[in-house]
Amino acid sequence: MNTQRTAALMVPAGGDGNLEEAAENVPGTLPGAVAAAAGKLINIDNGGTLTDICVIDGDRVWSTKTVTTPHDLSKCLIDGLTKASRAIYGEDDLMALLLSTEYIRYSTTQGTNALVERKGPRLGLILGGTLEAAALQASAQQSGLLASLVGARIETLDPALEGEALEAAAVRMVNSLCSAGANRIVVAFGGSACSSSETNLKKILLRKFPPHLLGVIPILYSHEVVDDADDARRTWTALFNAFLHPAMERFLYNAEHKLRQYRTRNPLLIFRNDGHSARVARTIALKTYSSGPRGGAEGSKALAAHYGFRRLLSMDVGGTTTDIGLVEDGVVRAHRRGKMEGIETSFPLCDVVSAGVGGSSIIRAEGKGIKVGPESVGSAPGPACFGLGGKEATMTDAFLLTGLLDPASYFGGELKIDVERARAAITEKVAVPLGLTPEQAAQAMEKAWVSKIAASLKDYAPITRDTVLAAFGGAGPFVACKVAEALDIGRVIIPGLAAVFSAFGIGFSDIAHAFEAPLPSNDATGLQACREQLLLQARRAMFGEGVELEQCRIEESLRVIDAEGEHHIALGADQLAIPAQARVSLMLQAVKPISHAKLAGEFGKASQDAVSTAKRRTLAGDLPLYRVEDQPAGATAAGPAVLEDAFFTCRIEESWRFEINQAGDILLSRH
Repeated sequence: MNTQRTAALMVPAGGDGNLEEAAENVPGTLPGAVAAAAGKLINIDNGGTLTDICVIDGDRVWSTKTVTTPHDLSKCLIDGLTKASRAIYGEDDLMALLLSTEYIRYSTTQGTNALVERKGPRLGLILGGTLEAAALQASAQQSGLLASLVGARIETLDPALEGEALEAAAVRMVNSLCSAGANRIVVAFGGSACSSSETNLKKILLRKFPPHLLGVIPILYSHEVVDDADDARRTWTALFNAFLHPAMERFLYNAEHKLRQYRTRNPLLIFRNDGHSARVARTIALKTYSSGPRGGAEGSKALAAHYGFRRLLSMDVGGTTTDIGLVEDGVVRAHRRGKMEGIETSFPLCDVVSAGVGGSSIIRAEGKGIKVGPESVGSAPGPACFGLGGKEATMTDAFLLTGLLDPASYFGGELKIDVERARAAITEKVAVPLGLTPEQAAQAMEKAWVSKIAASLKDYAPITRDTVLAAFGGAGPFVACKVAEALDIGRVIIPGLAAVFSAFGIGFSDIAHAFEAPLPSNDATGLQACREQLLLQARRAMFGEGVELEQCRIEESLRVIDAEGEHHIALGADQLAIPAQARVSLMLQAVKPISHAKLAGEFGKASQDAVSTAKRRTLAGDLPLYRVEDQPAGATAAGPAVLEDAFFTCRIEESWRFEINQAGDILLSRH
């Protein structure tokens, strides 16, 4: 099933109704852009339920979805690419697609899911120097997670040990941890000499446990992951990376191997949570954490820049969660010390909050009120209306009962939904306990659902007069007007590729690597020595990407830690005064720009009334139905109405008006 829109979106710059069948073929094309790239661009967002794929080929974009196969993630990758080739060529031709593709950029939530579910290796921990286990358990969250990931598999080296005594103790500790079940070990020392101490221990253990022997346990040294003077934070960063590494390594290398069989032009690029991409071999596991939501944030950043939104608050509403982010003055909100499971790490992380509310959230009566989520029915069994065995009431069931959704057109007509199953679930779980009719219960469910999303958005960031709301994800546009009204927001933008917007956003990334090292001395000589060291590392890293350093943009800054805390100094042409009494590190990033999308289209040029050829019977009355694919550029109309794309539906409220521009983007304005 193809869906065409009428204008440019981007310009490259250099059966039974089951979910699997529904996701099998969801392509869409957007004509009208100017071709400038050397080949196709493929963006993939691997989620827990569905895997989204965007293929950009000059003036056209195809999107498709496939069911994620957690038992073998490379299967849904190849399945999705094959389905994309079918949409492009009219038949399965994966070889032709991959041979004509310049870059494949990929993100996955599997690392996030693995940590949430605690599915990973049994870690062992060797501590040394001034670092003790108590420093890793300063909070209840740290204590609980350390117990889950490491447990009792912790050994502490006596800092007074040297020579043969140190060697004997190190060997004994490794053997003890292995006997206790550890299959991966992290070594972390505390104090100013942590790097040299860890390096010394590494030399010992390499002699005692040479890596060429069968069954040698992998050992990760914290200073090799990151340079961070905070010993506990650096250790937690190393523990997270060690936990995520095995599963990510197996899957990503397997995926890359399969792609090589089709002679892909360039290696698979992994989209990271810092907004950049790199080869599998050049990506640490920790930077894959929460990379999918960062794709949505990068897309929002591009939207904000293109349309001149100073403050764009985004809600990516999926089946289980609503991912919330903010772009302000062209910058994605992020934490310099990002948190995982509430624990601070040494790396920056995009500040995306996941609220437990989505289209498949379980909604039930609780006392005299209604509880929304955080539990979800997911894709299996799914909402009751899917007819796959689900008995719980969800927002999807409520939207079907209120008439917002049409069983004939839901999910592009590929997924059959049953209004009577929805009615039965809502009657049992909500209506009867609250003494309401099923229709009244559905309306009450909507009100509670909107309130929870609005409250989550308000908790995340203050709402100002210039805040614009971006609504995307499969469930994002549903009642975006109501969410905006609850927040007193007057404008909402729905991107043309709302259903796969995080996958689309991945395509704004470049190849980049960042490095950091302390200055050997806080003067110009120390700065120059450190710069030469990091430039050499950058050259080697970019060479591994097939890029010369001269092709890259170099970004530099100093990180200063003194009595006043931590702050940054940008390096420029002016004379630089380096603080003498402080811990100063040089941060250097090499960025190689690659082909990616640029948005087109503008608002405020509405030229004609939108076309409605049908009505949608809802509890609010028979509303005009506007199909997005049927509208000319500049089409506009006022609510109340229903606006429907192949893969999202939006109810336009009475005091709102929509405008669809030549790029297929939709602006909702309250008047």
